[in-house]
Amino acid sequence: MSVSLTDILTATKNVVTSISTAAQNYLNVQGAQGFPHITSATLVKASAGRIAVISVTTAGSTTGTVYDSNSTSMTTMPIYIIPNTVGIYVVNLPVNNGVLVVPGTSQVVTVSFS
Repeated sequence: MSVSLTDILTATKNVVTSISTAAQNYLNVQGAQGFPHITSATLVKASAGRIAVISVTTAGSTTGTVYDSNSTSMTTMPIYIIPNTVGIYVVNLPVNNGVLVVPGTSQVVTVSFS
């Protein structure tokens, strides 16, 4: 049985494509982008995607909320309550419209999303 150079190159291309797809899927779940130091209502993504992780760096006096929204004025679809306790919270929830983060009073958060 002989294997041609074309067969080897095709197999190599398929392996590289599979690794690239796996890496992109990993980043999408873990959050490919970040938005640091959010202190007021902030639209971090204006289209479908995923909120991955929220880091509360300053607890504040009230909880915050993440909405499935593409506008700072549309707060009808809450998807996650941000605790007013310093820590890292894995959210990993998809959104259809976008990601709107509204921290609680005096709360400071950082989010990762994709």
